[in-house]
Amino acid sequence: MNDIDAWVWWLVAAAGLGIPLVVTAMPEFGMLAVGAVAAAVASGFGADLVVQVLVFVAVSVALIAVVRPVAARHRAQRPQLATGVDALRGRQAVVLERVDGSGGRIKLAGEVWSARALDTGRTYEAGEEVDVVDIEGATAIIM
Repeated sequence: MNDIDAWVWWLVAAAGLGIPLVVTAMPEFGMLAVGAVAAAVASGFGADLVVQVLVFVAVSVALIAVVRPVAARHRAQRPQLATGVDALRGRQAVVLERVDGSGGRIKLAGEVWSARALDTGRTYEAGEEVDVVDIEGATAIIM
């Protein structure tokens, strides 16, 4: 074991940290693996063990401190391009056939949709412009 260079051990540690990264999908393990690779590079340049450990700690902590908040912020953001049903919510439509709490028809995004009123006591007559509040299955909920 004494014949193996320190940089090899750091690469083994990096690979060992890569396994839980894949299994658990926790990016922190990847950042620690990058720190181990940086320590292997320092070892390859002849740095002593204390410097190698300091490089490992510094790179790992820097990555966790910088990358983790950025990743969390991106994960919390909603997609900028709405598609499918999400793109129809909030749009305006035109009533084709009388719409009340039990049903009717509207023209939404160039297509004819079944619709019902959000307020069951309210009716919308043909030609009125309405707002789409939600989509339930193939039925638009309007107000």
